[in-house]
Amino acid sequence: MSGLSEIARAAGVSISTVSRVLNRRAGVNEETRQRVLSVLAEMPYTPRGLGALQRTGVIGLLVPELSNPVFPAFAEALETRAARLGYSSLLCNTRSGAPMGEEEYVRMLLARGVEGMVFVSPEITNVEVPLGQAPRPSYYAKLVADGVHMVFLNGATPALDVPDVTVDEQLAGYMATKHLINLGHERIGFVSGPARSLPSRLKRAGWAAALEENHLPAGSEYVAHGPFSAEGGGVAVRQLIDTVKPTAVICSSDHMALGVMREAHQRGISVPDELSVVGFDDIPLAAYSSPALTTLAQPIEEMAAAAIDELVLRLDPDRRRQGTDNYTRVFRPRLVVRESSAPPK
Repeated sequence: MSGLSEIARAAGVSISTVSRVLNRRAGVNEETRQRVLSVLAEMPYTPRGLGALQRTGVIGLLVPELSNPVFPAFAEALETRAARLGYSSLLCNTRSGAPMGEEEYVRMLLARGVEGMVFVSPEITNVEVPLGQAPRPSYYAKLVADGVHMVFLNGATPALDVPDVTVDEQLAGYMATKHLINLGHERIGFVSGPARSLPSRLKRAGWAAALEENHLPAGSEYVAHGPFSAEGGGVAVRQLIDTVKPTAVICSSDHMALGVMREAHQRGISVPDELSVVGFDDIPLAAYSSPALTTLAQPIEEMAAAAIDELVLRLDPDRRRQGTDNYTRVFRPRLVVRESSAPPK
């Protein structure tokens, strides 16, 4: 029995109705949609029960949002690499507050027979645990136990034995801060994403290490949190400007950095003359902002290719090698110096 048939029978609807729900098409009332999603949430993860072990040539790509330009860039690079290797892709946007979250999308993908999945910044990176400790495995451990093939992109979780392709976030924080220190800055703030975000906490660790080795202040008063958005960056830097008055800030993302520069402009603070700003990601807009944004670049195409290659290696018995578990590949960020950073007045 196919996965769609199984869901339809349990929900008491037709297969075409299940298909419309899974594809988020119109023509299904809310009560029916919720009933189908409820059945989907109760189904086992195991692909054996949903027919996903057959060779379909389809993989799932799960990204946390599409409003931040870095995630569409990753999605495009992943899709392009997968196509070159003979696989088509299903893209899922698991943004917070959406009708379907990451876990529901996983069940949907398994029901539709995907062979494997790539999680870009999976939800597990937002589970707040002390650095160096393993997060609570949650449903990912069940996926691993059920033999679901998957790769994390920027979501290191050693306890799960899930292959991970990542950029060195801590090194990025360190490099950004050292760049500003070398310019002569001494009051350097950190515009962080949400406190629970592992990438932000790693960047903060690098920021603190660079400051401490140069005997500069790295207290919590120099850190402000906000959502990974331009608005979040503006809110966070507003707090820093009103308290410690930094001469420079590093940001958890370019999106946040653009919000920082807008807030500075609205307050009459010149960037970089009065406030230097460094971002992270090197999104296309970074080179065209005014001033052009200094940032730490992720090698997006190389990281995407490594993630897809590792997933395909696990899917194709003819290519599979021994010792594929615990695979982690860490890429080095690259400092791109533009106009938004300069020596302090």
